Amino acid sequence: MNSLLMTAFVGLAGIAVWHLIPERRVNTRLIAQIPFFLAMSAMLLAWHILPTAPPDGQATTSAALLVGVVKLLWWLHLAWAIIGVVSISLVIEHKPREARLLQQVVIGVVYAGTVLSILAFVFAVPIATLIATSGAIAVVLGLALQSTLADVFSGIALNLGRPFRLGDWVVLSDGTEGRVIETNWRATLLLGFPNNVVVLPNSVLAKLGITNVSTPDETHGLSINVRVAPTRSPAAVVDVMKAVLQSCDLIVREPPPAVAIRGLDSTVIEVGLIFRVSDVGKRLAAMNDIYDLLYRHVRSAGLVLAVQGSTLVAMTDLPPLQARRNGSGSAPDLIAAMPVFAELEDAELRTLTSTATSRTFQNEDVIARLGDVLPSPMIVRSGIVARQRDDAKANVPPFHHLAPGDILGAGSILFDRAEDSTSIAVGHVTVLEFDRDFFASLLVAHPELANSLADLLPSGATGPDAAERPPEEVIKKPGLLGRIKSVMVA
Repeated sequence: MNSLLMTAFVGLAGIAVWHLIPERRVNTRLIAQIPFFLAMSAMLLAWHILPTAPPDGQATTSAALLVGVVKLLWWLHLAWAIIGVVSISLVIEHKPREARLLQQVVIGVVYAGTVLSILAFVFAVPIATLIATSGAIAVVLGLALQSTLADVFSGIALNLGRPFRLGDWVVLSDGTEGRVIETNWRATLLLGFPNNVVVLPNSVLAKLGITNVSTPDETHGLSINVRVAPTRSPAAVVDVMKAVLQSCDLIVREPPPAVAIRGLDSTVIEVGLIFRVSDVGKRLAAMNDIYDLLYRHVRSAGLVLAVQGSTLVAMTDLPPLQARRNGSGSAPDLIAAMPVFAELEDAELRTLTSTATSRTFQNEDVIARLGDVLPSPMIVRSGIVARQRDDAKANVPPFHHLAPGDILGAGSILFDRAEDSTSIAVGHVTVLEFDRDFFASLLVAHPELANSLADLLPSGATGPDAAERPPEEVIKKPGLLGRIKSVMVA
């Protein structure tokens, strides 16, 4: 009797340890049951008590009750020990998805077997009749829960097949897309672009085609079709499209972007721009930037976008003949199209253009060095300008590109601020250098122009409180103020 009490005490101690260990430490909880199970097994074997033997009908009531309690505790610890062994093996194999699924399956099977064993070997319940009855009940429940069971088994197939992982971005054949944030027995949850959670039953998901755009890596491929009027040769059009891709800072360089001619006839040249972004979440920003650069480079090169479905291009839609020959859009049109000059009058735009000086640079020519204070602002008319932090290091990639319509030297005229990078020509580049005195007079007449220029500067270049100051205060800086005073005096 004392030995049975001691065995029962060991079993109860194991239960107490189970509850004392925090729930978040699941593995520790399960591992702790193994010593208690082994200790109980050794004690039962020492006293020739078999947990798998039916109850002894000749034992006294108190002895039979104590033996039943000890057997019940032993079966409970056996269940926990089996679950602990399975959990440890799955953790060692580093298969978290399979671990979660298989652990839940094992827990269900082990607990079901434990309950049946306790009924048979502790309470002497005829489980054969019980199993037959439960089989009939299972058939009825299976018919009633057919859709739920389909979701469960589809979830098992998806977890074992691993077409995606948590955090992957998937696109389904019905057009649904999103990032996988949870997958369970019944459904898979996707977080879409509108920040909505889409709940897909596993049985529905298993029937759809799944495209995992996060494998083999996070980069995502995109393609844009451009239709251009055949005013220049296809090779020249391809060069312009390559410049568009090269000046975009939101796409990856490896693998390199590509340009493909997809169609040519007497009315249109159809070109495809093929590129990749580092993450699928950046595709909208990258495509918007590509479209903006397309517009600017096409205008700068003197090209014309073809009208969708049109078979003819009106002669009035074509750029001047000289622009078509040298591939350079008109300077007045380029300046007028810039949002920063939207508030200027037509006469001011014409004067600004007439006072501008055109300068050309060849490939790798330095336009402005780090630390230079440009004598006057410049606008990129055609080509690409790469800005580097340190031009002394040849292996430092450009951190930013300037395309047609971008301005250099805004910080110089606003704040007498030196250039924070070295600007280098990529290929043939043409810039328009504005007259500083006339530009300063425009800032006096249009204070909002100063704010627009300040918005073009890198973050922090105008000071932390620049955005909170009114437009007329933005231009009150020593360098610009002195220039404005000299203009006013003259």
